[in-house]
Amino acid sequence: GVRQDYAEAFRWYRKAAEQGLVQAQYNLGDMYEQGQGVRQDYAEAFRWYRKAAEQGLVQAQTNLGLMYAQGQGVRQDYAQAVQWYRKAAEQGYA
Repeated sequence: GVRQDYAEAFRWYRKAAEQGLVQAQYNLGDMYEQGQGVRQDYAEAFRWYRKAAEQGLVQAQTNLGLMYAQGQGVRQDYAQAVQWYRKAAEQGYA
């Protein structure tokens, strides 16, 4: 197998995310949120999750709701949290 290399994964996800690939945008957000392969940065995580959420990715919509609810990477805003949770729920994600 190949050894796990978060920094290399980050570089490849970033290339794909910048080209608009929704799953790569989500994965990049996750890497920023977790601090895997890159310095932890909630604002950057929020930015990439938002790009994926706006393309309809339900997991990203849920994560945005959570970040709004907790005030991570963005000013706490319960109304926005509910809005993103609702978008996810409308796709059957509960």
